[in-house]
Amino acid sequence: MPKITKEDRRGWMTDEEFARELLAGVNPMMIRRLTEFPPRSTLDPSKYGDQTSTITEAHIEKNLEGLTVQEALDSNRLYILDHHDHYMPFLIEVNNLDDNFIYATRTLLFLRGDGTFTPLAIELSVPELRDGVVAAKSEVYTPTSTTGAEAWIWHLAKAYVNVNDYNWHQGISHWLNTHAVMEPFVIATNRQLSVTHPVYKLLLPHYRDTMNINALARQKLINAGGIFEMTVFPRKYALEISSFVYKDWNFNEQALPNDLIKRGVAVEDPSSPYKVRLLVEDYPYASDGLAIWHAIEQWVAEYLAIYYPNDGVLKADVELQAWWKEVREVGHADLKDEPWWPAMQTVPELVKACSTIIWIASALHAAVNFGQYPYCGYHPNRPSVSRRPMPKAGTKEYEELERDPEKVFIRTITCQLQAIIGISLLEILSSHSSDEVYLGQRDTPEWTSDDKAQEAFKRFGERLTEIEKRVVAMNADPRLKNRNGPGFPYTLLFPNNSDRKGDAAGVSAKGIPNSISI
Repeated sequence: MPKITKEDRRGWMTDEEFARELLAGVNPMMIRRLTEFPPRSTLDPSKYGDQTSTITEAHIEKNLEGLTVQEALDSNRLYILDHHDHYMPFLIEVNNLDDNFIYATRTLLFLRGDGTFTPLAIELSVPELRDGVVAAKSEVYTPTSTTGAEAWIWHLAKAYVNVNDYNWHQGISHWLNTHAVMEPFVIATNRQLSVTHPVYKLLLPHYRDTMNINALARQKLINAGGIFEMTVFPRKYALEISSFVYKDWNFNEQALPNDLIKRGVAVEDPSSPYKVRLLVEDYPYASDGLAIWHAIEQWVAEYLAIYYPNDGVLKADVELQAWWKEVREVGHADLKDEPWWPAMQTVPELVKACSTIIWIASALHAAVNFGQYPYCGYHPNRPSVSRRPMPKAGTKEYEELERDPEKVFIRTITCQLQAIIGISLLEILSSHSSDEVYLGQRDTPEWTSDDKAQEAFKRFGERLTEIEKRVVAMNADPRLKNRNGPGFPYTLLFPNNSDRKGDAAGVSAKGIPNSISI
């Protein structure tokens, strides 16, 4: 049984859990701090008109703990989950598919005094042809009641949001930003670096089985008419959306500290060991992730310092320069001229690049993959499709909602066949193998004969073991309310370096493997 319903069958329905999963769920890298009100669109106005949000101060001001909207903005307490621009350009085609009714969504959230979030308002939008542009027709919903049909309208609004978020998680956060983006690095490393090269030895364990699992995915999962298209709402447009999003991919932004700063949930802080400070202190993914990132970066820096005592040695390394040239110019030919690429002329550039590659392959993938069945295996919590529009007062659909709200809810979300196929897949994808090699472990102790490298790697493992203790302690701290869902704690970024016997095999929602192998 999925963990989300194992201890509390209805815990997933609360506003608290809906918001908590944006910080500690399976797609915890989407929430961002709101800096202007109302939220604005970045879509081309010549094609889409003015798609500024229709959420007003009147919708939200009563739930701001006495603050005005401007005061909440100024004190870093307003946040947004914004899928509006992600899906609006595709909704005409997507909603013409059979048994589909998808909204583009915006969700405003408030950071409460106890460190938890609460949803304030949800905007549901559909495209509407108006004056030669694809405009937005929007409705705003707020949590106005805890009983009757109005309460279920709010549950449905959250479900439409989760449909957006589920699909973004699968197509972008998971497939594109971990599986797909690793391939150019795997290929260039094997083509340009000899097996004795120190960077090859550093990165090799983080490539284990990635090309194999991606090849299988292309045959069975993301192929035309495959399981992915069968179980997500964009269906035949799913990979087109992923390809469209990739155009804005930026290697530097894959580094966790950079991502957190970009989303406004952290600020630069030279006094912190992580060089950033979280504005949302109780943010399990970010808090655990920064500890992991720091450990990876320390390990990479110590290891590379053995072989690159100065920038001159790095510049003179013909294999290394050929490797980075292929990464940039061949592996990313469409992005090769982007100004954000590291020039690879300094040791810190190499440290940051290798740390980012290792982060993507290990911790980032673990965060978005191994919680899929625990969180999404109960589809009402994370539906993959919505099939009906929101019921309107005075209609037969609304009367049906009043009579049998659970039936309407189930008939609105993913159909039975899609759910069975999707949940079966999620259970497989969420499983750790019994021979998993976790971050801080090697499948052979003879990976290097260099004692200094072995000593640095041992220190890396010790730091990860300390992080495990830190995670356990934080999960037991009653002040950190976002770390525990209905009956289970956040352990997706528990390194599991101390596990040498395969104790986390199966659907354990715990452990960071070295590589993307499932």
